[in-house]
Amino acid sequence: MTTETDKKRDTFELTKIFRNIQKKKEAYSHYHFSRAQDDIFKTFFDLAQEYDSINNFYRISVAVIKCFMMTDARLHLWDPSENSLMMVCDSVHGISSEKLKTPSSVVLSNESYFIEDSFFVPIYSKHYNRENETQVHTDVLGMLEVLAHRELNEEEQFFLKKYANRIGFNLHNRNITRQNNDHLKFIKNLVQDIEHNVIIPNMYFTHLFNRLLKKIKEINNLEKERRRLQYQEKTEEYNQLNQKTAFAIEDLLHIHNDLQRHHTQTSMFLESLFRRDHFEKGHLVLHLKRCLVDKDIIAPQLDHYKSRLEHRGITIESPLDMIGEEIPLRVDIGLLSQVYANLFSNAVKYTREIIDYDGHPAKVMAYGRDILLNYFGPGKNGIKLNVFTTGPHLTRDEALTIFAEGHRGDNTGNEPGSGHGLQFIKQVVELHKGVVGYEPTAGGNNFYFILPLPRLKTITSE
Repeated sequence: MTTETDKKRDTFELTKIFRNIQKKKEAYSHYHFSRAQDDIFKTFFDLAQEYDSINNFYRISVAVIKCFMMTDARLHLWDPSENSLMMVCDSVHGISSEKLKTPSSVVLSNESYFIEDSFFVPIYSKHYNRENETQVHTDVLGMLEVLAHRELNEEEQFFLKKYANRIGFNLHNRNITRQNNDHLKFIKNLVQDIEHNVIIPNMYFTHLFNRLLKKIKEINNLEKERRRLQYQEKTEEYNQLNQKTAFAIEDLLHIHNDLQRHHTQTSMFLESLFRRDHFEKGHLVLHLKRCLVDKDIIAPQLDHYKSRLEHRGITIESPLDMIGEEIPLRVDIGLLSQVYANLFSNAVKYTREIIDYDGHPAKVMAYGRDILLNYFGPGKNGIKLNVFTTGPHLTRDEALTIFAEGHRGDNTGNEPGSGHGLQFIKQVVELHKGVVGYEPTAGGNNFYFILPLPRLKTITSE
């Protein structure tokens, strides 16, 4: 329902709009743009609305200058990750196929300037404050370079400044739209991460609570029996009762440990998924910490899934070399723990029995690591961490798409799952500058990921 205050506010805002339109009308009457310059503006606005991709917007920004002014143009934008201006597009070659730093003689400035035959115009963001000289790197998005090859008069320079403003305002709005889309995509993925890595695994709490309730009832019955026998002679029945009570108390301690362990894991997973940084940046943000992967990540997750693996009749094969030759890594412990949680969870669901070389049935999960010398380039070693399970190989098509969102293999049967786990693994590993992969091996399937290895004095290939 519209209130009187809302009506007054709307009237006030409409009055402001009319006032600004009148200012623009008066300003345009003094600009004296030529017909060709007016056509440049109209063409730019029409094409900027027609094309959605940012690369096409870059192309339009320089191509319009080329077509109407018969001179080449280059678009230089500030890249915070490089701490430099980058030449992103020109009217000769289009989008640069590689990252090209702008020559050092070209600087980000809130004033236009000439360098030889080129005229450089600042591309202001939408909310640029010309009175604040300290905001150049945050409010000036880049520089438009026009290769004039002749002296530009004041009218031409003024027009190019206005044209650069139009580029800046459009670019600002596109950046905001992209950031909003990235945030929405991140939130959508995060909901899936939480469902897959927290909510569904937390159903295990129900199992633990049922076990706890059953054990409490058992102890209650034992207590009733103890009261019945307490005034009688200490018979064999009484001794058996004491033994059952001791076993029940021991089981309670095991359940308590399971609850505590599951709570610790859930808390860590929630912390790693609900960090403030994730929502501010619109993507997962790593909190790197030095750790020993086997001790700090694999062992706790294996302990968490051990009983479920054993319940399915799966033998766990642990490498003998990882503990003795642990290599410290700087990783996000919470997120990488979820990587192993997903791999071990998949092992519970999809490990199948095979007949080994000796003719014996085998149902095995194994994990390990290898050092890959120069994997990421000369002197840049990698560490390959893997989880292997016995069973039939994936098909070639499955292997190519297994890490895609929502994909599930043909061998999933009636096992529950959303196909999100491997995509989450890929996302986390790539944030660590690593790669993921799958390979069919003798007797089963090997899922692995390779992370950059810190430079150590002595690393030998295995």
